[in-house]
Amino acid sequence: MVSKNKKIKIFDTTLRDGEQSPGATMNVSEKILIARQLACMGVDIIEAGFAFSSEGDFEAIKTISQEVEGPTICSLARAKPGDVDVAWKALSGGENVRIHTFISTSDIHLKYQFRLTREEALIRAVEAVSQAKSYLQDVEFSPMDATRTDESYLCEVLEAVIAAGATTVNIPDTVGYTSPEEFFRLIQAIRKRVPNIDQAIISVHCHDDLGLAVANSLSAIMAGAGQVECAINGIGERAGNTSLEEVVMALRIRQDFYGSDTDVVSEEITKTSRLVSKITGMSVQPNKAIVGANAFSHEAGIHQDGLLKEKTTYEIISPESVGAGKTSIVLGKHSGRHAFKTRLEELGYRPNEKDLNKAFERLKQLADQKKEIFDEDLEALISEEMGRPVERYRLVSLHAESGSGMKPTATVELSVDDTLLKKTGHGDGVVDAAYQTIAQITETKSHLCAYIVKAITGGTDAMGEVSVTIEESGRRVTGHGADTDIIIASVCAYLSALNQLAAGETRARKGQQ
Repeated sequence: MVSKNKKIKIFDTTLRDGEQSPGATMNVSEKILIARQLACMGVDIIEAGFAFSSEGDFEAIKTISQEVEGPTICSLARAKPGDVDVAWKALSGGENVRIHTFISTSDIHLKYQFRLTREEALIRAVEAVSQAKSYLQDVEFSPMDATRTDESYLCEVLEAVIAAGATTVNIPDTVGYTSPEEFFRLIQAIRKRVPNIDQAIISVHCHDDLGLAVANSLSAIMAGAGQVECAINGIGERAGNTSLEEVVMALRIRQDFYGSDTDVVSEEITKTSRLVSKITGMSVQPNKAIVGANAFSHEAGIHQDGLLKEKTTYEIISPESVGAGKTSIVLGKHSGRHAFKTRLEELGYRPNEKDLNKAFERLKQLADQKKEIFDEDLEALISEEMGRPVERYRLVSLHAESGSGMKPTATVELSVDDTLLKKTGHGDGVVDAAYQTIAQITETKSHLCAYIVKAITGGTDAMGEVSVTIEESGRRVTGHGADTDIIIASVCAYLSALNQLAAGETRARKGQQ
């Protein structure tokens, strides 16, 4: 267990390693915009780019180091004299700057990529750190592919670069190869085997090839690492980097376990996530922890019931703490009556038990028909039930046919005063055919004054709402119907109006008596 209240430095590499995600290239102004937001969020170090790699990166690093206050601004540099020189030129106008130099140390990289011996790589590492140290005090060194490097050689390299002036030694899991248990042991071994390790901060930089980047980073913190290199939304090379928001919130929520925290202003997390997503064009998956669209959404009835009674029953992080607004109760096929009633009350509806139960049944049916239920859908359902008169006419079944070269036909089965009646009729269109058939069954003398259709919500599965106005004997009434099938919505609206006429006739007879 690490010491209580240990502060972990957050090294954000969204602008460098994050930009290496395919298609995530950012221009100078976009990098500056993100850097300012990262500063607002309170990260400790911003790796603004790789100065030697392009003029754009050089300019971004130069501008950010001079204009963005708060975090240390860092440039990456290979263990080559030219790289270190250019990194310093980009950073030299800034007050709080760092050079981060690296070279591979694993035998597979040295043999097949760099064509170097271990001794040659060690010399280059020390020379690069010494050169950087001649320019500034804050120098970080990374032995690339550290988790596949011989442990004794890794410790030898770390001891040498610290002696040369490195103030941070970063242990990269470059290809996402290690596991939490292995990484814990490696960080412990480094702390025990590198004599001068107390002169530098141990950092970790994990990739997510096996989905373990966050777990490995947290394990390293438990073993004594003091800095985590990560990116907003976990973006980065291949499967990405350690997700900044996940590490930060894991430490904050579980301080009892990790004994650590960061200085990140968590309320800025969602805003930062959305900014990075917008600029890079990389959408965040809905089920992504902390910043995904579904992170604070609940549809299961048992979860909704618990949340409405006490939020901590099913929510360990409050959405407000990461700037995500509030908990979302998503009404759907798995929702319970409690959540449905609560949402209706929030919308200003207080139905009686009978209307609530009928509307709830229709909610379940609707949820089987469309993916997303909107507030407008709920309002249409409940207003229809609450305004529904005693039903003399009730739709039992409807079958309609139409097409080019055929006469529109509708077969309608109604319950009329609890008696089932069924007829088939024709019309100019399927709605007209249905209305003509209903008129035959009910023997209504009313005539249609208005027929209005509108989509309540967007999409091909949208709820359609139909309003029908009919008149009989000088009395005019309007009925409403809502359904994802516009023909059924039309029939329901017509029957709603006919039921109102029937209810009026009943009241009139009672008044005469």
